[in-house]
Amino acid sequence: MSNEKLHEKIEFVNVREMLDWCAETHNTKTAFSFMSEDKSKEIIKKSFTELREDVRALGSKMLQMGCHGKHCAVIGKFSYNWAVIYFASMSIGAVLVPLDKDWHAKDLVDTCKNADVDFLFADIDISDKATEIGEEIKLYHQPIYIGGDSANSVSQLINEGATLYNNAPDDFYAARISPDKLSLLVFTSGTTGKGKGVMLSQNAILSDLCDIIPYIDFGKKTVGVLPPHHTYGSSVMLIGHSIIGAEVYVSSGLRHLLKELKDQKPEHLVLVPLYLETFYRRIKSTLKEKGKEETVNKLITLSNNMLKVGIDLRKNLFSSIRAAFGGEVKTIISGGAPLNPDILSFFEAIGISVLNGYGITECAPIVAVNRSKNVVPGSVGTVLNIDTVKISEPDEDGEGEICVKGPNVMLGYYKNDEATTEAFDNDGYFKTGDYGKIDKNKILYITGRKKNIIILSNGKNVYPEEIENELVAVPGVLDVVVYEGKSARGVTYNTIVAEIFPDKDYFDKNNIDDAKGYFKKHIDEYNKSAVSYKKIGLLRVRKEEFPKNTLRKIMRFQINTEIE
Repeated sequence: MSNEKLHEKIEFVNVREMLDWCAETHNTKTAFSFMSEDKSKEIIKKSFTELREDVRALGSKMLQMGCHGKHCAVIGKFSYNWAVIYFASMSIGAVLVPLDKDWHAKDLVDTCKNADVDFLFADIDISDKATEIGEEIKLYHQPIYIGGDSANSVSQLINEGATLYNNAPDDFYAARISPDKLSLLVFTSGTTGKGKGVMLSQNAILSDLCDIIPYIDFGKKTVGVLPPHHTYGSSVMLIGHSIIGAEVYVSSGLRHLLKELKDQKPEHLVLVPLYLETFYRRIKSTLKEKGKEETVNKLITLSNNMLKVGIDLRKNLFSSIRAAFGGEVKTIISGGAPLNPDILSFFEAIGISVLNGYGITECAPIVAVNRSKNVVPGSVGTVLNIDTVKISEPDEDGEGEICVKGPNVMLGYYKNDEATTEAFDNDGYFKTGDYGKIDKNKILYITGRKKNIIILSNGKNVYPEEIENELVAVPGVLDVVVYEGKSARGVTYNTIVAEIFPDKDYFDKNNIDDAKGYFKKHIDEYNKSAVSYKKIGLLRVRKEEFPKNTLRKIMRFQINTEIE
C-alpha cells in the first residue's frame, strides 16, 4: 500500500549501474568501516566513492586476468575486501561462487569441481585449504588471498588494477553484463540434507531488494554479523545497504559483537532469530539477577498505556536495557526462522521494532517481511509486490505448501535438471518446501517446513516449529528441536519428542542441578493446554550443542530420532 511507503522505489539494470548511482548519490558518506588488520586497532572507513574506485580497480584487474564469464569462488569471512570481490565480479560479468570457509577441504574441493570454478579468492588463514583446492582443480590463476599485502593478495590486485582503470576506463564499462543470466551461484548449506547450487541472476537480486527497501525504516548505520556466503548476508548487507546509503561496520566476530554494538551504536540490525533469542535470554537473566524483573514489567505496563495516548517514553524508561545494543537501535530485521511472540512483544515494549520476515535462497532471498508501518504480529509480513504467492493443496485451515512466482526466483539448480524440474509446479511456481497460509491482504503466515511435518498414525499433522516456538522462551532453553521419536517396537509406540540443549550459565547462576526435572515442569504446563495430538510424550536433554550450519540453523537430519 502506498501509505506504507517511507522511500521512493529505485530500480537498476545491473549491479555496476547501482554502484555508480550509490557513489554519485552517497559519495563521501561511509559505506564500510572495519578494524585494521594490524594491531593498531584503528577503525578504517571507506566512502561510497572509495568503494567504487576499489571495485573499478579490482574489476579491471580481473578482466585482464580473464575472469569475465568465468566462475570465481570466494571463501572467507565477511570483510571489506570480500565485498569488493562481490561487487567487482558482478560489475564485469563474472559468476561469483561464495562458499563457507568452515567446510572441510574435501567438501570445498568437491563443490568447486561441481561449480566449475576457474578462479579462487580465499582468506589467508585458510591458505592450506586454498592450496588443496588449487592442487585438485585446474585454476586459471593461483589462489588469490583476502588479507595481507603480498603479490598475490586482493590489496595488490586493487593497486595494479587502479593503474589499468586509469589508463583504460572504457574497458571496465565495456564488459558485457547479462542481468537475466547466472551471476551468483549459491550452494545452500542445508538443514535437511546436502545443499544444491542455486543459480541467481542480477535481476533477481536487485528486484528483490529494491522492492522491499521503500517500506523499511532503516537507520544510518548497522553492524554486519551475517556470513556473506548466504544470500541473506550478501544481498541484504551489500546490495540493500549500498542502496540506502547506510554504513556497515564489519564485525570482527561473535565474541566481539556486544562490545562492537556499544562502541558503534548502530541504528538498525539485520539478524537471524538465534541472536534475538540469545539477547532476550541474557537481558531477562540479568534483570532477574539484579532483582529488577518485576520493576521492568511494571514499567512496560506503564509505557504501553502511555503509548495508547500517543506518549512514547520507551527510549528513556529502558535506556539501561537498550544500552546493550549501543542505545540507538530502533529496528531489527529478522529472518530465517519463526520468532516467539513473547520475544517480539518484549523488544517492541522497550522501543525496538522487530520486523520478522521470510525468505529462501531460491528467491534471492526475500519473499515477505513485516513493514515498518504495517507490523502484523504472528506473521512474516506482506508478500513482496513483485511476487505472487499461492498455497498449494490447502487444508481446512487454509494451510499448505507456499509456492512463489516472480523475478526474484532462481533460474534453477546448477547442473541438476531433475531437481530443478521437481522444484517447480506445472504453473511455473517455485515450491518452497515451507508450509503456511496467506490472507486477503497478502500477509503470510509460516507454519513450518514440509520435510519437518510430523504425520501421526491417526493422520493428524503436527508442525514441530509451532511447539518449539512455545518452548524457546522458557528460561534455560538454549535450543530446542521437536520431532517424532521412532520406536523400535513399531509405529504405534512413536511419540512426540522435545529435545533441549540447556543454557548451562542459567542453571549455574540459579543453582539448579536437575535440568530435566526443571524442564519437565514446563513441558507438563505446556501439555495441560495442548490438544491431545500435540502433547509432548518424551523429553530429552542434550549434553552437547545441536549440529548447526554457519547461519546457526540446526541441521535436523543429523539428529538421532530413535527411541526405545
